[in-house]
Amino acid sequence: MAEAHQAVAFQFTVTPEGIDLQLSHQALSEIYLSGVRSWKKRIIRLKNSVITGVYPASPSSWLFVVIAILATMYTRSDPSMGLIAKIQEHLPVSQSMSTQCQAVLSAVVFSTMLWLMLIFTMRLCLKQLLSYHRWMFEQHGKMSNTTKVWVALVRIFSGRKPLLYSYQGSLPNLPVPAIKDTVKRYLESVRSLMDDTQFERMTKLATEFESSLGNRLQWYLKLKALWAANYVSDWWEEYVYLRGRSPIMVNSNYYGMDFLYVTPTPIQAARAGNSIHSFFLYRRKLNKEELKPSRIPGTVIPLCWLLRSAVPCCSYQFERMFDTCRIPGTLTDTVQHWQDSDYIVVYHKGRYFRLRVYQAGRLLSPREIEFQIQRILDDPTAPSKGEAKLGALTAGDRIPWAKARAKYFSSGVNKRSLDCIERAAFFVTLDDDEQGMMGDDPAASLDRYAKSLLHGKCYDRWFDKSFSVVYYKNGKNGINGEHSWADAPVVAHLWEYTLATDSFQLGYTAEGHCKGEVDSSLPQPQKLKWEIPAECEEQISQSLAVAQALADNVDFHVFSFREFGKGKIKKCRVSPDAFIQMALQLAYYRDQKRFCLTYEASMTRLFREGRTETVRSCSSESTAFVRSADVCRRLFRAASEKHQLLYRMAMTGAGIDRHLFCLYVVSKYLGVESPFLKEVLSEPWRLSTSQTPPQQLELFDIVNHPEYISCGGGFGPVADDGYGVSYCILGENMINFHISCKHSCPDTFGAQIKKALHDLIQLLSPNQKEPNKTEDGQQEVKKDK
Repeated sequence: MAEAHQAVAFQFTVTPEGIDLQLSHQALSEIYLSGVRSWKKRIIRLKNSVITGVYPASPSSWLFVVIAILATMYTRSDPSMGLIAKIQEHLPVSQSMSTQCQAVLSAVVFSTMLWLMLIFTMRLCLKQLLSYHRWMFEQHGKMSNTTKVWVALVRIFSGRKPLLYSYQGSLPNLPVPAIKDTVKRYLESVRSLMDDTQFERMTKLATEFESSLGNRLQWYLKLKALWAANYVSDWWEEYVYLRGRSPIMVNSNYYGMDFLYVTPTPIQAARAGNSIHSFFLYRRKLNKEELKPSRIPGTVIPLCWLLRSAVPCCSYQFERMFDTCRIPGTLTDTVQHWQDSDYIVVYHKGRYFRLRVYQAGRLLSPREIEFQIQRILDDPTAPSKGEAKLGALTAGDRIPWAKARAKYFSSGVNKRSLDCIERAAFFVTLDDDEQGMMGDDPAASLDRYAKSLLHGKCYDRWFDKSFSVVYYKNGKNGINGEHSWADAPVVAHLWEYTLATDSFQLGYTAEGHCKGEVDSSLPQPQKLKWEIPAECEEQISQSLAVAQALADNVDFHVFSFREFGKGKIKKCRVSPDAFIQMALQLAYYRDQKRFCLTYEASMTRLFREGRTETVRSCSSESTAFVRSADVCRRLFRAASEKHQLLYRMAMTGAGIDRHLFCLYVVSKYLGVESPFLKEVLSEPWRLSTSQTPPQQLELFDIVNHPEYISCGGGFGPVADDGYGVSYCILGENMINFHISCKHSCPDTFGAQIKKALHDLIQLLSPNQKEPNKTEDGQQEVKKDK
């Protein structure tokens, strides 16, 4: 009972002599230190708010402007052109202030106004500079003089050491494309997927929409774009994610894997100790804004280092990374974010534990966290009635979960325990299984690893948390991310930092334990208490049945392609991303004997609060190439160049799908129907793809330690008869693929991708010849220059 006694600051009893107070000095000390830590964070946030608020200037520049104005006054010149005198006339000062003091105060007021005007001008200039995107469309390796001047100006206006959120006020707003441009690009994107009759019908619908309803909807959308920071993001979060009533497990959440070939320690508690400590080190950097502003990853589009380092990306998604949970509702879910929880919630063998990671105002050392995790592993307590599979509520349909939450978790001990989970910094699962590349069949073990990270047992994850971390019995780990609050690259940034800090900065002892000492006075992790009625248990069982059926129908194939990588692809003067996308088109056509609408996620974070846009990878150029893939290298280059153009257009706000989506939302608000929009938004994405580019290569030494690479991550299939393909380009000689589908789909797609990759590199090799028609119609063989 010692821990329970320390958990309260004081106890009191009423006696005949009065009230007898029994103070706990340790608890009061803990409260004091916690308050000091909280105030330190407030001061840091205030300081960072000031620095970010005056960016691209610095707070010290105010003093420089004041001194400069005062100096000119003493030289009997008036740079204010009479404004200082006007300010002095209207100063509400006391009679005791001398004329000279009034003049100095007026000069300070004028200097401050001048300084604020300079800040506004500099920010406006930087915003205009960041609105320039022609650099992205220039030929790789050739930079125009205009772009060179632009890079120099961006660097000048960006200052020396911007904080994580410094650029937020200077990023341009996402532009609203013209209706005629979006409709034209849409029709181009579906031409190869329709026969003449279907295309003629769709063209008629598109023309009618463009000439009538489209202009009305566009007017409302432009009005929103003037008012809101981003005309897409809030509606995208609400209608695509939060209003979805089907399970978010498999359908929305995604995962990231551990190192592929290395397990830093086989001790489960030790791996958790280092990793959890690393997460909180990252959160400390995040709170202090010490992370560098995001940049465009090098494997997204071919760009020189100078351009990538000059162009910032929006960082607003980082704000809700920790202490965040998705809260279910009957109509729509909400995302709740709290400030700096000092604990995590750990799940093990059906029990939930609250584990504080701060003691006396300091972050626990990795060894202390290992000690606490081991206490949970050794705890023999049985789960409470209904507790073991409680997490299945977050894995099933959203409406039953929302109703159960309101009915059974709105008061008493259940509410306190649920609040504890939802307000935790993040969620941790101590899994009894062993995962990773292992055994006699490493390929099958990777597939099982992926399925485990995506859905587990359907009740041993808390899928509503912003992210959950899984630690397996053999020391492997992984991460599961909830999608509504942010996109995968944001969680991947955190994951890269954690993996690198865990292995290269913190390290382990020779026995595999965390380094450091243990404070023996640490209180036991607190087991959460529940009172689950029989009716709630029935709902848990129903949600589990729904989730289990969904999980059982998901099939995964994960493989590491090591025959060649981006090094060899770039020697063929082709974008690695375009190369892989063409390989996917070729593989799908061979597998299904048809083409399909293809989704590739690209980012729009060059704009404020930007998230993603769709690149429609299946184009007329790609289908023309696939039909003649065995003979024509020229068609491949045309297809890859078109893909790069589409990717660049999507990144610069000229995409198709987000614009059409927002027009559809406006039509629903107005209560009008559009046959064109209804048909466009109902088209299935049978091939959904995404690249997970490494963002912090400086943290890893891939050349000397190639084994320390993550396998990347993946997601579930979007369509019942389709595939979800995530790929990660690592180093010069490796591409990792994560392929998901329902069991109803053929399991040959992975083999087709491998074959397509080999066929394309053979086609592009310098000694490969292709038939080419001469002017008289005869074919001649010549090399592709």
